[in-house]
Parts: sequence; structure tokens; C-alpha cells
Amino acid sequence: MLRLETRPEPSRLMALASPLLALALTTLLGVLIFLALGKDPLRGLQMFFWEPIRSAYAWSELGLKATPLILIALGLALCFRSNVWNIGAEGQFIVGALAAGWVAMQADAQTGRGIVVLILLAGVLGGMAWAAITALLRDRFNANEILVSLMLVYVADLLLGYLVYGPWKDPNGYNFPQTITFAAATKIPRLFSGWRVNIGVLVALGAVAGFWLLMFRSYAGYALQVGGLAPAAARYAGFSSRRALWTALLLSGGMAGLAGALEAAGPLGQLTPHVPAGYGFAAIIVAFVGRLHPVGIVGSGLLMSMFYIGGELAQSRLGLPKSITGVFQGLLLFTLLASDTLIHYRVRWARRAA
Repeated sequence: MLRLETRPEPSRLMALASPLLALALTTLLGVLIFLALGKDPLRGLQMFFWEPIRSAYAWSELGLKATPLILIALGLALCFRSNVWNIGAEGQFIVGALAAGWVAMQADAQTGRGIVVLILLAGVLGGMAWAAITALLRDRFNANEILVSLMLVYVADLLLGYLVYGPWKDPNGYNFPQTITFAAATKIPRLFSGWRVNIGVLVALGAVAGFWLLMFRSYAGYALQVGGLAPAAARYAGFSSRRALWTALLLSGGMAGLAGALEAAGPLGQLTPHVPAGYGFAAIIVAFVGRLHPVGIVGSGLLMSMFYIGGELAQSRLGLPKSITGVFQGLLLFTLLASDTLIHYRVRWARRAA
């Protein structure tokens, strides 16, 4: 019979191989799902793993989808390394989009392109302000940041609905719940003519480099992680666990808000009830598949973007339900958790006792 045996020390090889094993298991389970639904599994896997990268235009769309996931996952990785469990990045993403949208709606035909900087800054500040609510309640009242941040997602979603159905509704929008279309000057500059990919990709890559330096090459990043993981040791060393809490949440909220601003003033071009796309929750998977490392998050962000695009293609070309995207995301998370068991345990074959 098979049994798990505790390793003398965690396996570095399995720590690196676990995400690859999880991807292989997800693919295998995906084949079984396609067979159960009566679909050609090769055609299904083509939608998820080949179509999103088959051309330069496909890569541009992949980068567009990956940008918000990478930005949010970077902030979450810093939080999780600091032992701060921010589960409400989706709400911070929505409020960042709302703040950016408000600035964008102030523009007119005479507004210059410099307003784009203000839009992105508003998104960052909006996300930070929403995350600050969680930090305040945790700091002052020792509230559980998991529950607080998660519940604030629904508050942000209701706030978005109130604004687009009420004060911000476009009077010439035929009663649809949407704001006015943002002026051309407010649109995030695109990298290539005719393609939707914009400078958000460059912002995300810059953020990856910045967070790598912060986490692994700075005294502040070291203090953050020690302050979160070992408050007593941090106090002894002169680090502040309270500062770690506030810094991690504000940086995480700011990154989620920046992602919301790029989405609102980028491909959307207005605010609608469909602003929340689940990026805040999917980025949790991205962060852990990327091993809470900025470079790993780039790869896992691209993989999760393939699931988003593949799910959309599977709907239109194979007639599969919209939930197929969430199924693949959930499979990747659970197979990763299962594979991570092998980091601390190894499988042994033992004879059953007589």
C-alpha cells in the first residue's frame, strides 16, 4: 500500500516541480472533462493551450489579459510573504477602477494626454484607500483581515452598481447601466496600432522588477517579511509588525487599484456592472502557482490568461458553458495544493501487515 513519509527537510526539487506537476494533472483532468461533455479533447486543449499563442496578435491579447493578473498577484505575494491574508483584491480592483473612472469622466475635448497619469494615480490611491479599511480594522480592533477584505469586495461591487445605475449613468445610453464613454485623451496608450495591448504591459514588467528588488534586495522587504512572520522576533530586532501590516496592505491595494485603472481606461473605456472580472480572486492562484516570486508570477499570469482566453474560445467554438474557465482555474489550484504535499512528504510503498 502507498503511504506518505515525512521528509527530513523540504524538497527543493519538488518546490520547483510542483507547479509543473499541477499543470500536467490539470491538463489530464481537462481531457477527462471534455470526454465527459462529449467534446473532442484535442480540440478542447487546442482552445486553451494553442489558440492563445498561435500568432503575434494572440500574444498581444494574452499580454493584455495577463497585465491585471500580474499586477494584483505581485501585491498579494508581498502580503502573503508578510503573513497578511488579503483576500479582497477584487474589491480594491473595483474601487481603483471607480476612482480612475471618475477622473476620466472629468475630461473633455480640450483635455491633454497628461490626464492618463492622473487616472493611474487615482486608481492606485483608490485601491490603497479600500485596503486601508482592512488595515485599520485589523490594527485597531484585531479584526480578521481575511473576512474583512473579502466582505469589502461585495461592498465595492454594490457601490459600483449604485453609481452606474444611478448618479453616473450615461443620460444618452438608452437606459443601459453604464457611464459615458471616456474621452479619447483618457485612453491608455496602445503599444501597436490596431491591437488592444497597451503600456500596461510595460508597467507590469516594471512592477515585477521593482517588487523583486523590494522583496529580495532591500532592507525594507526583509523587515516586512520578518514583521509579518515573526512579530516577537521583529520587535526584538526593532522591526514593526504594525508597519508590516500597513505597508503590505497598502502596496497590495495600490497594485490592485492600478490594475483596475488600466482596465477601466484601457479595453473597457467606461464603467459598467461587468468591471469585476474575477481578476482579484484569480490572482491568488497566480501568486501561489508563481511561488510568491515576481518572476514566477509572470509565467503563472500568462498561464492563467490562457485559461481566460481559452474559456472564451471554448464557449464560442465548442459551445461549452462560461464556467469552464473557473473549472480550469479551480483544478489548477487544487492540483497545486495536492502536489505541494510532496514538498514535505514522499510516497513510499509499504507491505500490508499480515
